[in-house]
Amino acid sequence: MQWADSTALDVIHTILSDTMGSCMFFVGTYRNNEVQVDHDLFDLIEKLEISNVPTTKVSLAGLDQEDLNTMISDALCLYPRICKSLSFIVYQKTKGNPFFVLEFMQSLQSRGLLQYNSHQKRWVWNEDITRGEEITNNVLHLLSSKMNGLSDNVQTLLKAMACFGTSTNESVIGYLSESEVYAGVRNGLEGALHDGYIEKDGEGYLKFVHDKVREAAYNLIPDSDKKQFHYDLGKALYSITDGKDVGDTIFLPIASQINHGKEWIMKDKDFSICIAELNMKAGKKAIDGCDHKTAYSYLGAAVSLLPEDHWESHYVLSLRIYFLMASAANSTCQYDEAELMLQKIFEKARCLDDQLPSYLLMSQILQAQSKVKAVYDTCAAILKQLGESIPETYTPSLASQKIKGTLSAYEEVGDKWFQGEETVDKTLHTTLQFYRAITFASFFCKSHSMVVYFSCNAVQLSLQKGICKHTPMSLLQFTAVATNGDNAVLC
Repeated sequence: MQWADSTALDVIHTILSDTMGSCMFFVGTYRNNEVQVDHDLFDLIEKLEISNVPTTKVSLAGLDQEDLNTMISDALCLYPRICKSLSFIVYQKTKGNPFFVLEFMQSLQSRGLLQYNSHQKRWVWNEDITRGEEITNNVLHLLSSKMNGLSDNVQTLLKAMACFGTSTNESVIGYLSESEVYAGVRNGLEGALHDGYIEKDGEGYLKFVHDKVREAAYNLIPDSDKKQFHYDLGKALYSITDGKDVGDTIFLPIASQINHGKEWIMKDKDFSICIAELNMKAGKKAIDGCDHKTAYSYLGAAVSLLPEDHWESHYVLSLRIYFLMASAANSTCQYDEAELMLQKIFEKARCLDDQLPSYLLMSQILQAQSKVKAVYDTCAAILKQLGESIPETYTPSLASQKIKGTLSAYEEVGDKWFQGEETVDKTLHTTLQFYRAITFASFFCKSHSMVVYFSCNAVQLSLQKGICKHTPMSLLQFTAVATNGDNAVLC
């Protein structure tokens, strides 16, 4: 959990603090040497305690000296008393960290500092040299040195996987092996699996056996070459998969890698548009998966890759990217940024139809900030443009007549209307959404009679033009005002 961001930790808190009877057993782990006192993780722990969520803290230390000596004794098939000098040195170097112990012992064996003596028929070691070895704060150097002795194919595979993160879908490696530059990664995969650097899970993913192994593999790439390596990796995958139906597991890694080379992408205008589209797809996929922070990053990259005249030369693409970025910004509570994106759409959109989704999103953003009057004004202005009538005032007597008229209209069509096929009338879909928003807003900033007016209009519109997925909400709002009068509570 030391790598989790505040959004992920907030989700965990929301789930665990649910008081509606949900049952969940949650186990979270973190390395205390990798978090600072101001890490969001400690805020989560404090919030859980305030919310009266039962928590148990368990501290896992490394092996103590006696247990470590027993382990080494078993591994070397020697009496514990014989191994004490070696285990003491190993403990001092590794602090009992099992992973560090394993790597350190393997390092000693590979360099001849720990070897089997056939004459004595036992393992022997050089205590003086072993005592001078460094590891506690430099296991990465130890692993990297070990990896430097691997074949080129294995090293290429490890470096490529390290760029993708702690785990990679095996299909990504399969596509990469089709590239001339990375043709050896398939053989490298076999070597890395054999040597124990990576492992397969049951879902088609390859993962490093330890995040320190991934870090060491990444360090095989010189710092000055990292950006180029990422870009070349992404471009190779893009060239192989371009035009193919490769699925989400491929284009997300491609986008994350190729974005490292913006300065090279921008040199080719046509290529930059292709990568902007790729980032837009990646952003949309991230939004669908509720990973709005990642989506915002992808969509920000997409915007940065558009040419200066993109609203003229790539209008549809610009419209989609800006809308998706506003949506991601809204979901991450970056309301000012979301409004800037939407204002640009209002300015550049060629017709009302292209503006409507953005106005709907704007009403949601305003509502999230409790700006109900602004929501009302926005929806009223759009409904007028859609041909709907918006009165300045509405009396209680008119509201009563409106309810009766709506009920009569419903009785005329009967239940068969609600069981009919869904209409494809896009205008109805859009108009009902604005009616839903303005009905909610009017409940807080207008009279009850205006609430009645809007809820009845929405139902009457559906009765005239057919049902759609927004009709049930219109019926729900209407039912609330028709049955509860001034005490209505709108959803």
